Amino acid sequence: VGQVGNAKCGDIMKMYMKIEDGVIVDCKFKTFGCGAAIATSSMATEMVKGKTIEEARQLTNAAVMEALDGLPPAKVHCSVLAEEAIEAAIEDYYKRNNLTYEPKKKCSGCCGSCDHHHE
Repeated sequence: VGQVGNAKCGDIMKMYMKIEDGVIVDCKFKTFGCGAAIATSSMATEMVKGKTIEEARQLTNAAVMEALDGLPPAKVHCSVLAEEAIEAAIEDYYKRNNLTYEPKKKCSGCCGSCDHHHE
């Protein structure tokens, strides 16, 4: 289970994963927020089902936005939250199973060398 977001800004995403033999066999979400937050959560869960943990960790907010045929600039943060929620659920899985978790390298902004899109 991974949770990201902030009640102050209004978007909270919670991801639930069922992982067997290193493969995400099911992924569900509960999101409190706008339509874009719900859409990005839903798309992200569909995109990681059937993937290995390492494959799922490659999911980017840009891929989620592309799968949704784009988002308005004011809603790009929803796709970032979806990516972060997937990663938070994976981190939780590692910790619950006493596995060594290596955090993803955080993006520090618009450098042009990654798939992240920032407002």
